[in-house]
Amino acid sequence: MKISKTTKKCATKVVTKKCAVRTAKTPKAPATKPVTFTIRAEKGKAVYLAGEFNDWSVSAKKLAWKAKEGYYATTIKLAPGEYQYKFVIDGVWCADPENVNSVRNDQGTFNSVATVK
Repeated sequence: MKISKTTKKCATKVVTKKCAVRTAKTPKAPATKPVTFTIRAEKGKAVYLAGEFNDWSVSAKKLAWKAKEGYYATTIKLAPGEYQYKFVIDGVWCADPENVNSVRNDQGTFNSVATVK
C-alpha cells in the first residue's frame, strides 16, 4: 500500500499537536482570597497570628495596631478551606474571642477555625 505525501504530513501534524497540548497543560493553582484577622488587645502589645497556614509560627505574621479602630489586624491570602489558628499576645496563646467556631486541640485547649469559601 502506498501512502501519499499529503497523508504523511497530516499524520505528522496531528502527532505534533497532541504532544504540544500535553506539555502545555499545567495544574491551576487554587484561587486565594484575602482574609482579615482582628483582635482587641491593649496598645503596645506584640500580637502575632499563628495557624495551619504558617506552620504555627509565633513570629511569621505580626498584626498591626489600628489606632482609629482600637484593635490589631492583619490580612493574608488563603485558598478555600478550613484553617485552625490562634493569636499570640506577648507570648501567650489565645483563641479568637470573637469567633465561635473552634476545635479542641491536643494541648487540651481550643483552636479557632476560619472557613474560607
